[in-house]
Amino acid sequence: MTLPTKRPLKRRIQVRVMALVNIPMRRVLGLPFATPLGSRLMLLFLTGRKTGKAYRQPVSYVRDGSTLLTPGGGKWKLNLVEGKPVRIRLRGHDVYALPEIVSDLGEIERLLGIIVASNPRATSFIGISRDSSGRFDPAKLGTAVQFGFRVIRWHLDQSI
Repeated sequence: MTLPTKRPLKRRIQVRVMALVNIPMRRVLGLPFATPLGSRLMLLFLTGRKTGKAYRQPVSYVRDGSTLLTPGGGKWKLNLVEGKPVRIRLRGHDVYALPEIVSDLGEIERLLGIIVASNPRATSFIGISRDSSGRFDPAKLGTAVQFGFRVIRWHLDQSI
């Protein structure tokens, strides 16, 4: 089976819309105090792996015990290095977290269930349909993972 070389039109449009929406989101999430948006969104401070350029990337998150979970469908996740702390602006405070990039299909499905249970709106951003039993469509989930979709599990640094 050959994979399409281009992302579906819906995904390409979503990427462009999010690029525009992220401009004001960076400002709001960068404020030194908690805002209503901060209950579902956080701001990552990343360094480009090739260019060394500094990036600020708004991403959604949900809490799962002592960790945070983020669906990672964008290219920003390519700048993550497991075991290397990342500065995060979380509810108006800077914290550090260690990213764990989850690529196992079964674990991704389980974590997506946690994300969607905590934040049902995440379903629209994830873009993977569910079957009649409520499970994520295995074929579409598999295709998404082949195209680089991951879930990032953030382990908050307790020493800060």
